[in-house]
Amino acid sequence: GIQLANVVELPITLLACFRMGAVAVPFPVQHRAHELRHGFATAGFKVFVTTDRTDRPDQVAAAAEALASFYQCGELYRLDPHTLETKGTTEWGGFFPQEGVSAHPRVDEHTGELLFFNYGVEAPYMHYGVVSPAGELVTYIDVPLPGPRLPHDMMFTENWTILNDLPLFWDPEALASGYYSNVFRRDLPSRFALVRRHGSTEDIRWFEADPTFVLHWTNAYEDGDEVVLDGFFQHNPTARGVDRSANVDPKHKGFETLDMNVLQARHHRWRFNLVTGETREEPLSETCSEFPMINGQHWGRPYRYSYNALCAHGIFAFNGLVKHDVKTGAETFWHAPEGTFVSETVVAPRLGSTAEDDAYLLTFSCDMVNDESHCEIFDAADPTVGPIARVKLPERISSGTHATWAPASQLT
Repeated sequence: GIQLANVVELPITLLACFRMGAVAVPFPVQHRAHELRHGFATAGFKVFVTTDRTDRPDQVAAAAEALASFYQCGELYRLDPHTLETKGTTEWGGFFPQEGVSAHPRVDEHTGELLFFNYGVEAPYMHYGVVSPAGELVTYIDVPLPGPRLPHDMMFTENWTILNDLPLFWDPEALASGYYSNVFRRDLPSRFALVRRHGSTEDIRWFEADPTFVLHWTNAYEDGDEVVLDGFFQHNPTARGVDRSANVDPKHKGFETLDMNVLQARHHRWRFNLVTGETREEPLSETCSEFPMINGQHWGRPYRYSYNALCAHGIFAFNGLVKHDVKTGAETFWHAPEGTFVSETVVAPRLGSTAEDDAYLLTFSCDMVNDESHCEIFDAADPTVGPIARVKLPERISSGTHATWAPASQLT
């Protein structure tokens, strides 16, 4: 890891693992069926870290490791946390799902459990699983869907896991011909599956809401009879009205349909009433942002602050961050210098911290003007003042998206 002695008090030496290589293109057209699992793995990856339970330190070596997941579904690759060299694929007791694992498994930092889902083009079209801190697959169930879908992320509370069936999915006619192309059905509702963490297929509760596509979820928690889910509602998921002609700058060609300003991504809240079966939803912000991150100690539990990436215009990149107080609605901003783009912002709690925002924020910057990159470090309490410390990287890295933070004590 990178040491920051005499700069800031960082409890963790591994700063982050950033996505490298080409930008992932969502919803490409593919022909060979096996590329649904294997071909998209070349587009980009997300690194996450499994964790041990704080009351079971004996399980650190067995369970804690850095894993790379891919854009849609695929194998999980074990990484050396210090060199990022690949150590091979992972298995759980000799088993790994044939359908793979989706891009966004979730780790409950309080229990050490790894929650995941996968999806494919054959019934039941989705599965959900839980891996114990000891690395054992303890839950794996069918989640029947009406047909092939394109879910990207999931979320959880202390007791519930939330999966989604959104009306942006593979075009059935194209799929029947062996091609993968997407269609958005505004006449269909968004559907959310709530299942007890270790529940069965028969236990799944379905809720309906306004049609949309959500790339990433912020958090979820339980509030009385309701399960609250926050994420980024896209008002224009198919990028309608975008100029796709020859007038587009060639170096930006293909990015115009990934511009979150065109997709109109906005922070949003859903409330699922477990007693009445009703759904309520409301916007949380009018700011175009995405790729949220919170203090991981609050995942699945009530929280107050979300740190979201500000979306640059015309391309799939981020040029700042916003601290969103979801309790009051207040937002504060930091804008990167012109020509500089940043990654998803991770949250590193200070040693001995008690306040949710008593933490550091870290992001990787890509400075196209000066041809250099830094790890930018902010005070989570007030990121508007800009970086309080910077670590210059040996060379400029490509502008990535996801990033991950993990305690050095968790990585062996």
